Amino acid sequence: MKNAATILGIIGGIVGMFVGFFAYGWVEFTDWFNAEVRDVIETTENAARWKLVGLVAPILAIAGGAMTGARPVIGAVLMFISAAGMLWGLGFGVFTMFPIAMCLVAGLLGLAAVGAKE
Repeated sequence: MKNAATILGIIGGIVGMFVGFFAYGWVEFTDWFNAEVRDVIETTENAARWKLVGLVAPILAIAGGAMTGARPVIGAVLMFISAAGMLWGLGFGVFTMFPIAMCLVAGLLGLAAVGAKE
């Protein structure tokens, strides 16, 4: 179970990195054009949240996945925080459902691995 939690957490973090990269890029792109494109393209009111979550949540998922082998409870908590951060900051949609689900399942597997023998 620890191996599955490790792999799912790292893959969830990598997919979350791509989502976070594009969310961060979208915020910078819309800020670059400022008022000229506000009527044409969709902008967000919570740009700072998108930037913060796009950077921090994938790092927590990867760190939690890497930590699950030695400290499964701490790794699981980090992956749960990552999933909650992605859900809070970016919402649940077609691009965020996989990293959120992977981090949640990895966190559950990490918690289940606490009492399991190798």
